[in-house]
Amino acid sequence: MSLISQSPRLVDSLPWAAHIYVTDNCNLDCGYCNEYDNSVPHPETADLKRWMRKIRDLGALRLGYLGGEPLLHPDFVELVRYGKELGFQRLSMSTNGLRLTKEMLHELEDAGLDSMQFSVDRVTPNEVTKKSLKSVRHKLEWFKDSKIAFNVNAVLCGDTIDEVHELLQTCLDDGVAAHARIIHDDLIHSRELRDTGLSEQMLEMVEYQLSLKEQGKRIHTSWNLIDYEREVLSGKMRDWKCVAGYKYFFVSANGEFWPCSQVRTDQHIMDITLDDLKAWDKPKECQSKCGVWCIVDMSLSVDDPKRYLAREASARAKVALHRIRKGKSLAEAFA
Repeated sequence: MSLISQSPRLVDSLPWAAHIYVTDNCNLDCGYCNEYDNSVPHPETADLKRWMRKIRDLGALRLGYLGGEPLLHPDFVELVRYGKELGFQRLSMSTNGLRLTKEMLHELEDAGLDSMQFSVDRVTPNEVTKKSLKSVRHKLEWFKDSKIAFNVNAVLCGDTIDEVHELLQTCLDDGVAAHARIIHDDLIHSRELRDTGLSEQMLEMVEYQLSLKEQGKRIHTSWNLIDYEREVLSGKMRDWKCVAGYKYFFVSANGEFWPCSQVRTDQHIMDITLDDLKAWDKPKECQSKCGVWCIVDMSLSVDDPKRYLAREASARAKVALHRIRKGKSLAEAFA
């Protein structure tokens, strides 16, 4: 959906996007993850629909489905279809992809899912993460003619960084948009990257992605966000204000309102009002090294729309010029 149709959220006082955890269950047990619990049942579909209605009534235009592993919920396709019926302008999901079948992909297309992200950390699995490209690579070609926008996301951490370069290049060679971002837990929970010796390696990987993006490669991240990652790793932080809990929030598989995936409350979403959301329109103590990338990107755009849009526009123009010099047509240059 065009940013133009959602542009009022840059200046009004309504929420822009939300994520809902449709289950806490997961079919994997990645060592770094704190967002799954296989000891609890799936939320009832009726409850999830009720919480989705509340999110839409609050004014959110975009909804993302999360887990655990969302595809484990038996009524997931129905939940996507219901999201479209509620009038969300964009529906997205993140999945490890292992449960996805061709039939399910077609069902999700028909239900109205707009975008899907495979969370894949390595080319081959290891003891810490089983989310490997080797396990799902054959599924990438399913999206070549799909109506669902598709990308691959990798987490940059000590257990993945040795294979991220190969993972990105493989995806790009297959015509798939991809990106690799620093694990948020390393930034939020006092695990200083400088103390682990990883900061220089991660900065090199971020710079590598920037160079690919400048060449017109399909690195799936905004220019502003990749700038922010470089600043974090270099110890140079800009002045900005987090919009978690205000423009962007999460709803747990128990219906709890969470400002973001790492900052949680015991308030129920059904009790949340617009005034409650507005109360979160303030700087946060944890924002200086925030690695909840969806929150950061939206915060940068809302905090300073002119700066954000100017950076995106100028960078895209440079990429288009680079493509034209390589012999691409105008249409191909700005694709």
